[in-house]
Amino acid sequence: MSEPTNPPTAPVALRPRRELLAWRNAIFVIFALSGLSIATWVARLPAIRDNLDLTTGTVGLLILGMSIGSILGLIASQHILGRLGPRHGMQLTLGLIAVGLLLIGIGASLVPTAGLVLVGLIIFGFGNGALDVMMNVEGAAAEQELGKTVMPLMHACFSFGTVAGAGLGALASAAGLEVFWHALVMAVVIAIVAVVAVRFVPAEQVVADELDEAPKAPWRERLRESLSVWADGRLILIGVIMLGMAFAEGSANDWLALAVVDGHEQSNTTGALVYGVFVTAMTVGRIVGGPLIDRFGRVPVLQVSAGAAIAGLVLFILTPVTGLMVLGTVLWGLGASLGFPVGMSAAADDSKRAAARVSAVAMIGYCAFLVGPPLIGILGDAIGLLNALFVVLVLIVFAGLASPAARESSRRKR
Repeated sequence: MSEPTNPPTAPVALRPRRELLAWRNAIFVIFALSGLSIATWVARLPAIRDNLDLTTGTVGLLILGMSIGSILGLIASQHILGRLGPRHGMQLTLGLIAVGLLLIGIGASLVPTAGLVLVGLIIFGFGNGALDVMMNVEGAAAEQELGKTVMPLMHACFSFGTVAGAGLGALASAAGLEVFWHALVMAVVIAIVAVVAVRFVPAEQVVADELDEAPKAPWRERLRESLSVWADGRLILIGVIMLGMAFAEGSANDWLALAVVDGHEQSNTTGALVYGVFVTAMTVGRIVGGPLIDRFGRVPVLQVSAGAAIAGLVLFILTPVTGLMVLGTVLWGLGASLGFPVGMSAAADDSKRAAARVSAVAMIGYCAFLVGPPLIGILGDAIGLLNALFVVLVLIVFAGLASPAARESSRRKR
């Protein structure tokens, strides 16, 4: 066990505390909106599959469209942030998320068309991918000014959103509500709350010097600066942590509900409820994660988390007992909860290159969302969804082995 670590320290408060707390709270809300949007799609995935009469492999290809959109959003995020600033950039991306969700709903039930669902998923994925970088970069900046670890709590807000989305999805499924009406209501909620929340995000770029200079520098210099971070071996290992844990989280987001329905022979509503158990466990892990990291350090916490995720996934895959399956889901969710936020914080330790570094590791993590859906879907068609999840297990092991790369920088240690 490493020595206890102090939370991150900010040398100078850059804004009044009241303004800083409002900024932090706005980021909390934006994380929650992202989670709400994703859980709305995931919770209704079994119904969408049934409405469109899709195979598991075809569902994987639809999710691949969302993943491609997410990767494009990640690539575009620095440009959008540099051009529009965080406030207007987040307004744009949250608007795209709402539009994408509405198109998914239309294609799922109002005008049942897989192609329209695919278009909606690409737009939806682009918005969430770009928003992911922006809210994490802004969250890391707020964390540094606050002087304590809050990134896991920000990701807990994402999980709060997924819990709410999963619960509402289960209620909508139980009530027989059409996917369109459910998606319409959620899209309107996201759009309205987003307009209010982003007002408290600083309009200026406060995160790092390179963002201030990015619009002024020649594009070749900006490109060279963005690519230079890929030569950092430690950053690549942080990306491995995020890849494994993104697979652990993303495979549940994409396939857990269907694995419960098809693999464990439960109802669509039960699938949505078990997914709700997973995201609740993720939320709990992220709430308690910050204090644990400040007490014990990133590396031990990540290693224990990887062990819990491995044990939980094995139990979920192998047990025929419903209660043990739910217990496995809890361990899976707790174990997967901290990899992504801790990886983001570790990548942002170098504040002068925070945007480029966060974008780079996020891109590695999002490879899980790009490769994972079709891979799990194709394997699921061949050997069953539960057996296909063994691929995720292997990647979690690699994430646990790479955990030392996330060790706190010297300025964060006692």
